[in-house]
Amino acid sequence: MAQIEAELERNGDRLLRGLSYYKPPSSSSADKLKANKDVAQPLKDFGLRISKLLGLDEQQSVELLQCYLQEDYRGTRDTLKTVLQDERQSQALLLKIADFYYEERVCLLRCVLLLLTYFQDERHPYRAEYASCVGKLEKDLVNNYQQQFEALFNAEAPTWETHGNLMTERQVSQWFTQCLREQALLLEVLFLYYAYFEMPPNDLLTFTRLFKEQGFGQRQTNRHLVDKSMDGLVDRIGYFSCLILVEGMDIDFLHKCALEDRTEQHQLSSTHDINKEAISLTHTCSEGTSTFFQNKAISLFYPAKDQNQLGSNSLTGEMDQMLLTFGDLPHHGPVLLAWVLLRHTLQPVEAGPTIRKLGHMTLQLGVFQYLTDMLQALGNTGNNCTASTARMCIYGLLSFVVTSFEEDTLGSQQHLINAACEVLAAPSLAELFWESKPNVGLEMILDSAVGVFPYKTGPLLQLLTALLSDKSTAKRVYTFLDKMSFYTEVYKHKPNDVLSREDETLWRRQTPKLLYPLGAGQTNLRMPQGCFGQVCVGEQGYVVRWDYSYSSWTLFTCEIEMLLHVVSTADVLAHCERVKPILDLVHKIISTDWTVSDCLLPLTSRIYMLLQRLTSVINPPVDVIASCVNCLIVLATRQPAKVWSSLQHTGFLPFASVPLTTMAQAISAEGMKAGNYGNLLVLIEQPRGEYGVTIAFLRLVTTLVKGQVGSTQSKGLIPCVLLVLKEMLPTYHKWRYNMHGVREKIGCLILELVHAILNLSPEGESEGSTPSLQSLCIYSLANTEAGQAVVNIMGVGVDTINVVLAAQPSSSGSCEGPGQVLIQTVKLAFSVTNNVIRLKPQSDTVSPLEQALTQHGGHGNNLIAVLAKYIYHKHDPALPRLAVQLLKRLASVAPMSVYACLGSDAAAIRDAFLTRLQSKTVDLRIKVTILEFLTVAVETQPGLIELFLNLETKDGSEGAKEFSLGEWSCLAVVLELLDCELHGQYWCPPLLQRAALAFLHALWQDRRDSALSVLRTKEKFWDNLTTPLFGTLPSPSETTEPCVLESCAFVMKIIGLEIYYVVSGQLEGSLKAVLQRLSSQRRYEFWSQYVRELVCAACEEDAGVRSLLESQMLISAWRTLLILSTSHSDVMQLKEDSVRLKLFMDVLEGTKAALLMPQSVACLRLGSMMATLLLILLKQWKSPSCCLSLSVLVSAPALLPPLSLMLENVLQADQQLMERTKAKLFSSLISALHIQGLNGGEITQLPQLLLCVCETVQDEALALMDSTRHMTQKVDVQEDSMETDTPRSVQKDQRDSVCVLALHLSKELCRADEDGEQWLQVMRKLPVLPSILSALELSLRSKQNLYFTEAALHLLLTLARTPQGAAAVAGAGVIQSICLPLLSVYEGPANGTTQAFSRKPLDAPCWPGVYRLCLSLMESLLKTLRYNFINEALDFVGVHQERILQCLSAVRTVQSLACLDEADHTVGFLLQLSSFCKEWQFHLPQLLRDVQVNLCYLCQTCTYLLHSKKMLHHYLQAKNGDTLPQGSRPQRVPQATSKEQPVSGDREEAESKALQAVQCSLLKILSKTLATLQHFTPDCCQILLDQSMDLAEYRTLFVLSFTTPAFDSDVAPSFGTLLATINVALSMLGEIEKKKEPVVSSEETQALKSLLMFSMENCFYVLISQAMRCLKDPAVLPRDKQRVKQELSSELSTLLTTLFRFFRRGSPSSPASGLLPSPQTKPTTPGAKVTQEGQEPFMQLVQAFVRHVQR
Repeated sequence: MAQIEAELERNGDRLLRGLSYYKPPSSSSADKLKANKDVAQPLKDFGLRISKLLGLDEQQSVELLQCYLQEDYRGTRDTLKTVLQDERQSQALLLKIADFYYEERVCLLRCVLLLLTYFQDERHPYRAEYASCVGKLEKDLVNNYQQQFEALFNAEAPTWETHGNLMTERQVSQWFTQCLREQALLLEVLFLYYAYFEMPPNDLLTFTRLFKEQGFGQRQTNRHLVDKSMDGLVDRIGYFSCLILVEGMDIDFLHKCALEDRTEQHQLSSTHDINKEAISLTHTCSEGTSTFFQNKAISLFYPAKDQNQLGSNSLTGEMDQMLLTFGDLPHHGPVLLAWVLLRHTLQPVEAGPTIRKLGHMTLQLGVFQYLTDMLQALGNTGNNCTASTARMCIYGLLSFVVTSFEEDTLGSQQHLINAACEVLAAPSLAELFWESKPNVGLEMILDSAVGVFPYKTGPLLQLLTALLSDKSTAKRVYTFLDKMSFYTEVYKHKPNDVLSREDETLWRRQTPKLLYPLGAGQTNLRMPQGCFGQVCVGEQGYVVRWDYSYSSWTLFTCEIEMLLHVVSTADVLAHCERVKPILDLVHKIISTDWTVSDCLLPLTSRIYMLLQRLTSVINPPVDVIASCVNCLIVLATRQPAKVWSSLQHTGFLPFASVPLTTMAQAISAEGMKAGNYGNLLVLIEQPRGEYGVTIAFLRLVTTLVKGQVGSTQSKGLIPCVLLVLKEMLPTYHKWRYNMHGVREKIGCLILELVHAILNLSPEGESEGSTPSLQSLCIYSLANTEAGQAVVNIMGVGVDTINVVLAAQPSSSGSCEGPGQVLIQTVKLAFSVTNNVIRLKPQSDTVSPLEQALTQHGGHGNNLIAVLAKYIYHKHDPALPRLAVQLLKRLASVAPMSVYACLGSDAAAIRDAFLTRLQSKTVDLRIKVTILEFLTVAVETQPGLIELFLNLETKDGSEGAKEFSLGEWSCLAVVLELLDCELHGQYWCPPLLQRAALAFLHALWQDRRDSALSVLRTKEKFWDNLTTPLFGTLPSPSETTEPCVLESCAFVMKIIGLEIYYVVSGQLEGSLKAVLQRLSSQRRYEFWSQYVRELVCAACEEDAGVRSLLESQMLISAWRTLLILSTSHSDVMQLKEDSVRLKLFMDVLEGTKAALLMPQSVACLRLGSMMATLLLILLKQWKSPSCCLSLSVLVSAPALLPPLSLMLENVLQADQQLMERTKAKLFSSLISALHIQGLNGGEITQLPQLLLCVCETVQDEALALMDSTRHMTQKVDVQEDSMETDTPRSVQKDQRDSVCVLALHLSKELCRADEDGEQWLQVMRKLPVLPSILSALELSLRSKQNLYFTEAALHLLLTLARTPQGAAAVAGAGVIQSICLPLLSVYEGPANGTTQAFSRKPLDAPCWPGVYRLCLSLMESLLKTLRYNFINEALDFVGVHQERILQCLSAVRTVQSLACLDEADHTVGFLLQLSSFCKEWQFHLPQLLRDVQVNLCYLCQTCTYLLHSKKMLHHYLQAKNGDTLPQGSRPQRVPQATSKEQPVSGDREEAESKALQAVQCSLLKILSKTLATLQHFTPDCCQILLDQSMDLAEYRTLFVLSFTTPAFDSDVAPSFGTLLATINVALSMLGEIEKKKEPVVSSEETQALKSLLMFSMENCFYVLISQAMRCLKDPAVLPRDKQRVKQELSSELSTLLTTLFRFFRRGSPSSPASGLLPSPQTKPTTPGAKVTQEGQEPFMQLVQAFVRHVQR
């Protein structure tokens, strides 16, 4: 408002001076211009040429030139220089500036018109500012504008001698047209002024004299220049001249004074003898005048005018003298009529002769017909204040005329009614009419029309139709017609069934009479017997007015029935004339008040039959048919289905004779019939050039389309739409037309129909192969001539539109002119094309429409350039906005360069876009659309965006290029929009700010480094950019503009992208300061809480989808920032644990709100977004390496209860939508369990959580089985298929699938549930284990679902740790599900051969890993259940004996961690099984022997590999290069460096770690192997002490040899192998002790020592046991026994000495009791130091054996 007030204040003098603001040339002005050094010389010279051509002041000419260059010039500064130097181009520029000058003059007057229109309108937002300005103009406005009008009227036409060679005849004609337009505008301003302010009597005299001299515009000084195209402007001058004089006589106030008998108060009355001096005529009052009705006067329409002093006698006399000379022009009629009323009212006696003479002249001029024509020419009253004011002025005149004079003295009644109807079109006049007293004003016309009803139906119905304006008047009209009291008939001869008086003035009916000759049972009117009627004999015969009450609506029904009866006779035209006003009235009343429609059902239901009958006759009455269709349009807006079903039977609409099945059939129009309408169009309307039915038909189809009642209607409407698309849209512009504007109207209606179809919601679209309305439209527009027609409409261009607008005589921006209709049509073409491109299915081929849109043309003639130039249009802001929107769409989807299409105009169009963007007065939505277009262009139009960025380059100090903003850079404009300091001068509303931020975000997202480098370094850029983040937003529950949320989201995204891409040390200092302020001002906490509240508000029932997309956008941006904060906390200044905990809890609460009460799909998606963020924070912030200490989340409130509730709720929601959300929640629960555990083992939700998870596992397992079976069958079927490009199915088995995560969560819960009671309860309720095992069996057999299989085995392994769990797993049939199907895992698919051992990294998911898990499961079950599981274990080892034996022997050749791990698992299982040797020996004796042999060889292999490190290293490098652990591999340095030492050092370190890992694995295998062998050899104590022991039970495991073991399978394991094993263990212990800085940690070192001790213990044990068996074996030769004693005595003595020395330093205990059962050692704590005495029993055993062998 302040800006409007300032502009009005600044330009107030210009508005007051009007056209006189523009001064003629003068020498002083020329001298000042020459002396002005601020203006370039070329502009001065050109300004002088402008001055001569236009006759304008030199300085103002230069100002005009500068204004034109800024606003309307379609070139650049560089092209301007060329234009000014070229004579031809400069002349063209001169003519364009002349047009611009004329438009400026017109706009100046239109500004004043706008002020006068709204300065008293309380609804207008700037009323106060307008009123203040009008108050300042009031004093001198009339004089100034009157003088300007006279000056224009008398101006001499320019010639080439006075104005230069460019003043050709065409330019003179254009000048004169402008002169007439300005005259009309000046008079329009004066008329509106006098509508609000009183005209003094002297001004009335002055204007009367002026207009008389000028002949009301007809006697122009340059009338020789008037041609036919100017007649409208000349008539308009006459209309306003007439209206000014009528308004000046103040007839409204005169009428009021007359009714209240105070005529002396009128300004033109005199105290006594009004006309004594001028005229001495004192005749009596002329005949035909009537006395006044002394009733209350009609209220005035404008504020009461101040009464001036009374008019003088001389003034009245002079007026009389002048008006007596009138009568030769139609414009004189209303003036004479008003003066007659004035004179008759003020002095009826003295002015009698004058009144009679002037009144006769008035009627001769056809005043009422003139008034009708005038009001029609002034336009409708939609938003046209001038037309409304004129109608109000004439309303007062007509009311007073009808009140003052008898109606039959006023000429033709029809002309009077036509004028009255035209007047009543003004707003509020109809309501005012009904509120007025009877027998006053136009009420008397209504009474006279009632007097001849229904003999003549037209007059009454025409009046009542005009009197319908709103619901209250509609009800009055309905009631008025429903209760008629008189029935008028005309008889040529007196009927026989009446009695009459002698004077024939009164008749009485003797018998009742049916008024319409209709059949029995049909609606009719019955006049009763004894009815009286007043008779008047006239030229037509007896006119009888029966005193009979009836409803006109029943009469109207009878009239329609009569028309239906006579439709094929000669009387049809006469009846049509009676029915058409009825239909028009019905149309108007139901469109005004729908509630009346039920009462009119007898009428509306007959319209369908009427339509059917009338359209099938030979010469159909098109006007009545159009009225019928118009009625159906209104009915269809409320009852589309009913109208459609009824229309089906009329044959009026086009239809299909065969069912539509395909698009090709529909497009070809096969089986389509045009219907009665199509025939009528071709046979009647096109030859005549009148298209009333076509216009109604298009509106009807559009209404039915918008009604959209389902697919049935859509299919039925296809023939109608097809007729429009094939027969009308491509050719309508070639039809014959009788009236201007109809062609444009039809084009507009066609596009409105197409636009409505393209905006249909998909709900009503048909399914299946039958084409829908929308798809039909899209295909037709994209591939047929219809699309080319739309392209032609868009190609009209801005210049053509400007020409059409300039030719309009109307001054207002009303929407009925041809220019406005053309603009609307082009706008619809833009929108239709945009929608077609948006909705068109993706295709590899380019459609003709797309080709026409994107083809390159020479000299900027292609459509892209035409679209871009619509930016120059100024009258309707929607036109350039829609054009730019279409450009945006094309720029994003079309494969072409917009920059190339613009050609040489590119820079000029760029300047125009930026000028609009900078302007303070351009429509906001245009600016927003321009920025949206540029945002799209950033990604899709690199050339165009470079043009708009306009960055200038220069070499920097270090050789790098530096960028700066050019003069025409869009970045400068965007920065201006965001500059907070300029917001006081230049308002940037939220919508525009959002668009600017979206553009900047696009630059960041597209990584436009040149632009970013400029923006980053701009002063206060980051402060201005982040302003939205520091603002205070209202609560999300309150109303917030959605674009504000988007703005904040874009800022967050920009900050996130900047932090992510730019190294933290190189961030701009201002950005770091902003981030510091975000932290210090607690904005992180603010936004966290706001986002939480936003999520809660979005999920409430009442929230709806008001700003859901914007809310999701903000939540997503905030999510990105939080995720970044987990890795960039230092940069973001987000270090405080308390703040992070607050952010995390807000995320948890938001997720809880979204998932506990999901009201819609959108809310569920919102919950999924929040669940993702929650999971990421849980995973990132639990890591010890994270800056956030682990204690923060550990100390947070319990996470499991809310997560459990969310999971429970999500599991009940839609499964497909919630698939990913469930996975995220399962993962979050797993993380929460890792962080917080079960809070001491107690959680109330555990039973329910377990139940939910197990239900999910069961359902998912069953679903996975179905999916696997389906896929297996599909593969089987397609084996013989020729298809090579089969689509890949969706793989349900993924690492993060719901099923896999649910199994992992089950495992974690099982691990947390220490006693296993909860699990047992769940397993009793649900058959979860059978489901898992069934799916597991199927997966193993088909070798599918790897992730599920691994997760299921992990769960079973965890369950097997407790006796109850193990029993449940075994009881569920685990061996049946795993044992045989597991063969598929490692056997080849074709021949059953065993696959080679994997060399993949150990942690990679693989099927060998599944086999290892199965081994672990068997081991765990056997360990827990013992004898209860021995049979199953033996079955397993029997089935997989080949793989087991291969694995034991493979360690020699494959030392990958995966292979060693399998060997470890295999030996571990065999260790447990070795406790049951007798059972094993009984069931599988040969396998037992094979296993024993292989274990001995394995012991030898491990010993050799551990002994020879160089050999092991060689094997690892030569055979197993991939054994390096993934995490240990050295990373490649990104930059090439000259120093290779660090790289080689890293390599060596990695290899060392890999070697150590392999050694550790070999040691584990060795220890378990020896422990297993311990069970296959006699018990040491027993064999030492028991002489009667059965040695046959135990086989000899090691041969009698003491050589060092060789790496050769031919060399059998011997006693030397065992001694070497002990030596290797001792040497490794020594190495560990020698290392001052161990590679591994102290815990790992201690564990390694314990493992070595454990290996030595078992090795001693096996050695002693095997030696004693050998010594006691009678089959061994004594010589060999002696050798054994000697060798062992020597070797063991040496070893004992070494051991004693080692134990003195302190030795770790053996983990035998903790890890493996050992019969000779007691349980000790692993890693604890043990004294020498603690080892005494073991050492004593060895010493005892030594002593034994030494004997």
